[in-house]
Amino acid sequence: MSAAGVPQRLFIGGRWVEPDGGHYPVTDPATEETAGRAPEASRGQVDAACAAARAAFGAWSRTAPEERAVILARAADLIRERLEPYAALAQAETGATTGTARGMQVGVAAARFRRYARVEPAEWAIAPQLNEAGVMGPASVLGALAVRQPVGVVACVTSYNNPWANAAGKVAPALAMGNTVVVKPAPQDPLSVYRMAEALQAAGVPPGVVNVVSGRSVEVGEAAVASPDVDMVSFTGSTVVGQRIAEVCGRAMKRQLMELGGKGAALVFDDADLAAAVRGIGTTYSFYSGQICTAPTRVLAQRGVYERLVEQLAAYARRLPVGDPREPGTVVGPVISAEHRERVEAYVALGRKEGATVVAGGERPPYERGFYVAPALLADCGNDMRVAREEIFGPVVVVIPFDDEDEGVALADDSEYGLIDYVWSADVARAFRVARRLRAGGVGINTVGRNMEAPFGGFRRSGVGRDVGSYALHAYSEVQSIVWPG
Repeated sequence: MSAAGVPQRLFIGGRWVEPDGGHYPVTDPATEETAGRAPEASRGQVDAACAAARAAFGAWSRTAPEERAVILARAADLIRERLEPYAALAQAETGATTGTARGMQVGVAAARFRRYARVEPAEWAIAPQLNEAGVMGPASVLGALAVRQPVGVVACVTSYNNPWANAAGKVAPALAMGNTVVVKPAPQDPLSVYRMAEALQAAGVPPGVVNVVSGRSVEVGEAAVASPDVDMVSFTGSTVVGQRIAEVCGRAMKRQLMELGGKGAALVFDDADLAAAVRGIGTTYSFYSGQICTAPTRVLAQRGVYERLVEQLAAYARRLPVGDPREPGTVVGPVISAEHRERVEAYVALGRKEGATVVAGGERPPYERGFYVAPALLADCGNDMRVAREEIFGPVVVVIPFDDEDEGVALADDSEYGLIDYVWSADVARAFRVARRLRAGGVGINTVGRNMEAPFGGFRRSGVGRDVGSYALHAYSEVQSIVWPG
């Protein structure tokens, strides 16, 4: 463990271990000050973590689901009890606003551990089969049972935008199914994941069941993914990195769960409640400063409302307070790093070059410190522009006009991504019809809210597999058939 100001150690095999590679500073995106010092694992230490998870798998996988549930529930309670210091650390690492750090980061993590503390049936009966006499023997009745078994050792490679909820969404269902895990957090904000490991250790997780190794070197993640002790990789991040991981998994036939990029299309029809649509689309700016793959960043507006929607979105963007995420009134905090701020600014400049009109924002607020970008709205866009096709992962929304339903659906589906799309229309029948036509893993109708039991995942380059709710238990398990004579 580490106290404030004490360099963080790795968590391997139930022990807190000094890193071979020393430590590196974790930067507070709001102040540019050092929020803590994170450990840099060596390849050997990653291998040791994977070996520890392999050694712990047999005993952990044989524990009763009820026993595992008790530990997960205890972890949820401990995270809740420590919400304020955990949220303060998450805020320092990510630049999230106070409400987001408490509710959407630490709060969601606790809820996910609580969710998977609920024991669900891991087996179900198959209808008996009557076999006629033949080459397989005399006539018989065969009973069958389908049983969910743990996959084994899962490498959980997490994203920087939500170190608590993202890691918990992998670790909790994986542990509930009897897997052991090696977590490799994002290099920008790994300290929160070590606090999660601390809570799990205090909750009674046996040594080796949970391991955490971090580092800025790509070698750390590569070693975890390639380890022969790892049976499955669960990754959240960019499509480019996901493709490289998938290649490694393919060669070894490892299971994989991939939550990759998104460029969510929000279709706003002429009859839509524009105020509701603006509020929903506006979450792109307020949630993690646009650093979220589910954001409705590509707005497709029917021509009858196009000008009014652009005007209202621009007014909304201009009203949002940008600044110190610790201040109660702040809605938009910083992006994660100076490099990422430059990337976002470069996309806004590219949009101008491509012919888009920057209606609002995009400039750098006049603060001496912090990686801030004013929420940007780009109008007069075409779906062929790079700003409309590539994931910017920042507070930038583009607006594209369309004429009729068919064109709107065609524009929405003309993308490499297919994570979550949105439809705003007062005609419920049309909204559901359009939703069924969209090639996306999820569709929000007149809302950007999510049902946390609904499956989550993407089509095309937005990923492979589904998680959340019971679907996560399916993702972190193999199905075994047991057959016997009746």
